[in-house]
Amino acid sequence: MYDYFADIPFKPADILLPQNCDLGLWSVVACDQYTSQPEYWSRVENRVGANPSSLRLILPESRLEGANVEQEIAAINDAMGAYLEENRFRTLERALIYVERTLHSGLVRRGLIGRIDLEAYDYRPGSTSQIRCTEGTVLSRVPPRMEVRKRAPIELPHVLLLADDPQRAVIEPLSQETDRMERLYDFELMEEGGHLRGWLLNQEQQCRVAQAIGALAKSPLFAVGDGNHSLAAAKACWEQCRAEAGDCDPRRYALVELENIYDPALVFEPIHRVVFGVEPEALLEDVLRFYPEAYRGRGEGHVLSFAHGAVQACITVPNPTEPLEIGTLQNFLDHYMEQHNQVGVDYVHGDDVALHLAESPDCVAFLLPAMEKQDLFPAVVQRGALPRKTFSMGEACDKRFYLEARKLRD
Repeated sequence: MYDYFADIPFKPADILLPQNCDLGLWSVVACDQYTSQPEYWSRVENRVGANPSSLRLILPESRLEGANVEQEIAAINDAMGAYLEENRFRTLERALIYVERTLHSGLVRRGLIGRIDLEAYDYRPGSTSQIRCTEGTVLSRVPPRMEVRKRAPIELPHVLLLADDPQRAVIEPLSQETDRMERLYDFELMEEGGHLRGWLLNQEQQCRVAQAIGALAKSPLFAVGDGNHSLAAAKACWEQCRAEAGDCDPRRYALVELENIYDPALVFEPIHRVVFGVEPEALLEDVLRFYPEAYRGRGEGHVLSFAHGAVQACITVPNPTEPLEIGTLQNFLDHYMEQHNQVGVDYVHGDDVALHLAESPDCVAFLLPAMEKQDLFPAVVQRGALPRKTFSMGEACDKRFYLEARKLRD
């Protein structure tokens, strides 16, 4: 049978779908969310209890550098093995799943679950691959994620891959054809995550998806919207085992959700910076010294809004060399962190969360503007990767929830 997906890097996958369990308790939000809000993960832990859940198969990023991380990773791998032995999953062979996520705002975001070929993806600067990262990869953050993946028998994705499809030819037509598909799930997500529904594509629909992707004929074909570092870890793991692995080895691929950047429900939100362990006014004076022409107040140039305690104000950097405010701020923060290794920086979603954290006497929150999403692909083509954590696709509760899985070993 002719393989319509042979020449494109997005393909059907043997997808594992949990069965005989409460999917509302199974599905938890992406592990890199709520890193400064441990109470969120405590609520999830209490809600899940002893029920089967993807919570047992992931390591929240807030614990990634904890003292017991090796034991936690081992427990995760053991849980994956136990779930496989318990026949916790139903296998959908050579499948694509069309998904509709009703967000807490009421908007419906559409996606398509499949696998990508990691040979077509490269996170390194200067990449010309078909699939490219959208943010600078912090290499020190890749090895811990590799430890989670390299011995894992299965993967659960929170990677959101973006297609530049202004004609809405790949995913959107499927919304009119769900009556011709098998409905796989339909349930409410926890913690204001909204509602999730999924359908299994038939062969004719798969063929049309492949043809529509092939007709895009762009470079890059896809860009990584969320999960840049998790996908970089998958790539690095594959490169380590490529020499002894065959071309069809499951580790060559990664499960992702493909979305159209032109989906109206796909909203780009800013990711704010909160600096911990500082004397706020001293930090702001360091910004002014780093940029000698900068001044307090709003003017022409890049305006860096900040808050600490009851103070909300801004610093203007005239004649910036970076195209985005985030680049101007990140250049300072990278320099500052090199000189002050006792200081911490967190990447925070939501103005209210950033302002709340800034109430602490040793914190400064820098609040950034949102990036226009139609500028993403041109920026990736022209400049390569953007500064890390430049944008967020929706608020934290809108991030991908874990549901589908895929075997990494035959």
